[in-house]
Amino acid sequence: MLQLRPNCECCNVDLLPAASNARICSFECTFCADCVDTRLLGVCPNCGGGFVPRPIRPAGKLANNPPSTTRVFKPQGCVTPPQPASVTA
Repeated sequence: MLQLRPNCECCNVDLLPAASNARICSFECTFCADCVDTRLLGVCPNCGGGFVPRPIRPAGKLANNPPSTTRVFKPQGCVTPPQPASVTA
């Protein structure tokens, strides 16, 4: 089951279970949309994969299937990926 991690691994902002700005990769690395768009440029710093919006768990299912309370915070890994060098003729 999807963990629904409680925060962005990059900036540590809280991401509620119904947060529409939460993004995940295929390994459930979790980031806010702002960090994905501006710092990570759509590339997961942990696995190199892409991101999709994290699904919203229906409120009625949260009691029996609560979100994770384990915070993952890796500010050292939250860097803009290097850009390819421009080619000059």
